[in-house]
Amino acid sequence: MGLVWFLASDRIDDYDEFTMHLSSVARTDVGRRRQINEDAFFRDDAMGFYVVADGVGGHNRGEVASREAVEQLRSWVAGASSDLSRLFDRIAAGESEQVWQVRRLLENGVQSACYMVFGMAQLDPEKKGMSTTMSALLIRGGLAFAAHVGDSRVYRLRGDSVLQLTEDHTLINYKIKQGLMTRGEAERAVGKNVITRAVGHKDHVQVDTADIDVEVNDRFVLCSDGLHTYLQDDSEVAALMADGPIEEGAEASIALANQRGGKDNITTLVIEVRP
Repeated sequence: MGLVWFLASDRIDDYDEFTMHLSSVARTDVGRRRQINEDAFFRDDAMGFYVVADGVGGHNRGEVASREAVEQLRSWVAGASSDLSRLFDRIAAGESEQVWQVRRLLENGVQSACYMVFGMAQLDPEKKGMSTTMSALLIRGGLAFAAHVGDSRVYRLRGDSVLQLTEDHTLINYKIKQGLMTRGEAERAVGKNVITRAVGHKDHVQVDTADIDVEVNDRFVLCSDGLHTYLQDDSEVAALMADGPIEEGAEASIALANQRGGKDNITTLVIEVRP
């Protein structure tokens, strides 16, 4: 099991009283310097399931890795719908340990995508080395579950408060955590996009999972590094996404990334929780 940062289990007593509706929008753009868009996304408000992936590999078919990984995870979660319904019924009944089972199910789904992408690369020399980041979010009742590999991100916006649910799996972030580099040095460092984990690079990957509470009027943002690389701090996430129609926020984020350089593909997926 990956790292654990957020636990909403103490709020499951309110699960059966929580009524919400989800609406979402996604925008993706090739950017100003790339010829191919290697990002992929999935959104389904009825399922409450959302994914953003950023392919790695360039000429080694990163766009194939991201697309196939997203489809595999979508299929996994759809196929587990009966299991998820049972788990959430038990969560509603106060069985907090079932929260961990939901997290494990998502982790296993990402692992299945990892194994598939790795296998495809082994069978086709033109795909050798392809892999992808993956950030997924499942929202149901009063809980949101994230599963994450790489440096795409998931944020929760509550009013002007922004919480990053994911941790970047990058060499720079690793050096900061190990005390080998300060954040100031990281801002000036080269190689910020070197990732330390990816779906499909090997036949197995460590997956971070998290669960967190959800309230009406919360918004969630999933994005590739083509966006968050250009954000100065979390306050810019709030400025772009916290107010106004979510369509405008998603489009404004694409425009901002392109205005500041657009050196990578850009994908933004915004979810709104409504009563």
